[in-house]
Amino acid sequence: MKKEQKGEVIELLKSKFTQYNNFYVTNTESLTVAQINHLRRVCFDKNVEMKVAKNTLIRKALESLDSEKYAGVYEALNGVTALMFSDSPKEPAVIISDFRKANAKLEKPVLKAAFVADEIFLGDNQLSNLTKIKTKNELIGEVIGLLQSPAKRVIAALLEKGKNEGGAEVAAEAPAAE
Repeated sequence: MKKEQKGEVIELLKSKFTQYNNFYVTNTESLTVAQINHLRRVCFDKNVEMKVAKNTLIRKALESLDSEKYAGVYEALNGVTALMFSDSPKEPAVIISDFRKANAKLEKPVLKAAFVADEIFLGDNQLSNLTKIKTKNELIGEVIGLLQSPAKRVIAALLEKGKNEGGAEVAAEAPAAE
């Protein structure tokens, strides 16, 4: 690869690292071409960008952006590396997990590292934790549900009280009418 081409790759990676708040560093070594193509299709369908690049170019791109911020990711840059970029903090983890389940004999892709909302997660053992991260929309939904819950209880109690009062009046009137 010529120096100009390397510079282009570094610039492309820098733009991806600044565009997305979350990225995953994975190892896709030993996957067949068909498996990688399937993984790429799944990523595309879920709005996750998958890029394969040389570790030295990834490191140079990260270092040129913020050497200290990404320092924990550098140790994961070895072997075959595929990057997964996403706006969702957990979507790449779900894709990896589901891909493994669908291909029961596979232990790949392996999560080497994840950079999620300025936090670094190292190692494949972090995959299950990353699948449990709540997205912004999920958190907003939970907060709205919590805010609505007391109001629903008050309305239900008022309606119940109204029914009880109405029922008590009817019961009280019935014996008087006889």
